[in-house]
Amino acid sequence: MSMAGNLRKVTGLRGVGGLRKVARLARRRPRVDLSHPARSPLGSSVVNCVTYQDGVRVPGCADLVDAVRLVRKSGEGFVWLGLHEPTEREFAGVAELFDLHPLAVEDAVEAHQRPKLEHYGDTLFAVFKTVCYVEHEQLTATSEVVDTGEIMLFVGKDFVITVRHGRHGSLGPLREELEANPQQLVKGPAAVLHAIADHVVDDYLNVTDAVQADIDQVETEVFSEDGACLDPGRIYQMKRELLELKRAVVPLGRPVEDLATRPIRVVDPEIQAYFRDVYDHLIRAKEQIAAFDELLNSILQAHLAQVTVAQNEDMRKITAWAAVIAVPTMVCGVYGMNFQHMPELHWRFGYPLVMGVMAAACLVLYRGFRRNGWL
Repeated sequence: MSMAGNLRKVTGLRGVGGLRKVARLARRRPRVDLSHPARSPLGSSVVNCVTYQDGVRVPGCADLVDAVRLVRKSGEGFVWLGLHEPTEREFAGVAELFDLHPLAVEDAVEAHQRPKLEHYGDTLFAVFKTVCYVEHEQLTATSEVVDTGEIMLFVGKDFVITVRHGRHGSLGPLREELEANPQQLVKGPAAVLHAIADHVVDDYLNVTDAVQADIDQVETEVFSEDGACLDPGRIYQMKRELLELKRAVVPLGRPVEDLATRPIRVVDPEIQAYFRDVYDHLIRAKEQIAAFDELLNSILQAHLAQVTVAQNEDMRKITAWAAVIAVPTMVCGVYGMNFQHMPELHWRFGYPLVMGVMAAACLVLYRGFRRNGWL
């Protein structure tokens, strides 16, 4: 379809009126990123709508329909639309305007998707899992260590749509960094895709570094003198949180590899070189997570072994004391039998002799167990 035909399609959509209503509602609110520190005016799902030409932000082009008309009329630049947890109704006009595939739209609205990369005609749909380290004073069996969110991207020839879910993974600072580097932004929507992928993977590395500190703390406590008293729930909690991080990082390997190696229509070959660097960082994060998983397994096994050893120590002490007590119990049991004729039953020194024998036997057993480390 020609550019004029596309333009007629854009301006003639029935859903454009509803979309303009959403855009006007968004314009009445400050144009900020909902997750940016100290900036969170909740309201319309439209976070920002920006037009870029020659790597420079075009001022005064906040209306989405006008921005699309400008870009497609000039044949240069692209539109970056940012959304935060849009509803199906809010996203319907955007999907119709950019002719987005219904399956991708459903994934973007519903969230809770696995990291992936899909092609729908000339549009690329990517899903990234964002992660955030949750600060805590002390790791407990119920501590939240890793919090996850999602960023979905629709990347076309002249547009980028970012749909973010969760309260972290802010794209406000990232947008500012890109705008400060017009040489990179002039490369088009693929540059935004790379910047977001690089930002997400860098967060993976930051979180793994923070998780390593928690694992080191648990490891130190396990191998301390009171390691057997450590709550194993803390180790299991670390494994659960690590599994959450693993679900975000590991599935992203194939999509990033495709972006770095396979020819993709909306990704310039020059940008693919940058994705190789992202892929290297992702491999590092995956290797760290695999190492953490093995280390936690070893820590858990060591802790269980310590508990078993401590239980064996307790059982040995109990057994030793039971053996010491068994001697006087046996002697008293013999002399407690009601037989008329028993040796030394009426002897004057029979009682002190029996008591002395029992004491001597108990002392010998005690010293023997003590020498062997049982007591």
